Amino acid sequence: MTPPVVLTIAGVDPSGGAGLSADLTTFSALGVHGTCAVTALTAQNSTGVHDVHVTQPRFVETQLEAVLDDLPVAAAKTGFLGREPIIRAVLRWAEAGRLPNLVVDPVLVATDGTRLLDAGAEAAYRELLQHARVATPNLPEAAVLLDAELTSMDEVTPHADRLATLGPEVVVVTGGQLSGDAIDVAVTSAGVEPMTAERLDTTNVHGSGCTFAAATAARLALGDDPLDAVRAAKVFVHGQ
Repeated sequence: MTPPVVLTIAGVDPSGGAGLSADLTTFSALGVHGTCAVTALTAQNSTGVHDVHVTQPRFVETQLEAVLDDLPVAAAKTGFLGREPIIRAVLRWAEAGRLPNLVVDPVLVATDGTRLLDAGAEAAYRELLQHARVATPNLPEAAVLLDAELTSMDEVTPHADRLATLGPEVVVVTGGQLSGDAIDVAVTSAGVEPMTAERLDTTNVHGSGCTFAAATAARLALGDDPLDAVRAAKVFVHGQ
């Protein structure tokens, strides 16, 4: 049988651990066919990002057109979009209903806590979230989206109502950068579901957020509802 097609819109990581490399590897592992639109070329590895060359927004749209006019994309996910014009280019396709089962991994904050985008780009991300089924911000990114101070996963629950109004059916706030058990919090209109797993004793965490979002998109393409998709993605990432 022909496998479902999933589209990732993200940057290239030459080390193979994150970005398109992680997404396409995850798609293959979960039995879906991966396609891509490249938003940036990066010089990075597991220790950090050394340089970034951002793709022209029009060329991002040309890539989207080439894939979507030819293949029956069942789900899509975004990773690093780089700057406001690219976010808005992707937004146009989402508004047109061309990005089904959209998973938005909002890359807003660097590992050291630095905000990567200006206010206009952050606003564009909020618009894009209105067209997503799932969003997967980490704790600092959730804080940016809410314009709130969040320093622990315990602080997510009081903001659950606001997270639920961002647009997606499920907003998963990931806590992989914190200490202790690996706790993520899934927020829906029905409430809050903590997703806990024992933290693995490993330093191989580069690209884990990309992999989680990609696994969620793959599961949506395979027919899972959003909450089941994020549960399955959590199990997949923990097992890698």
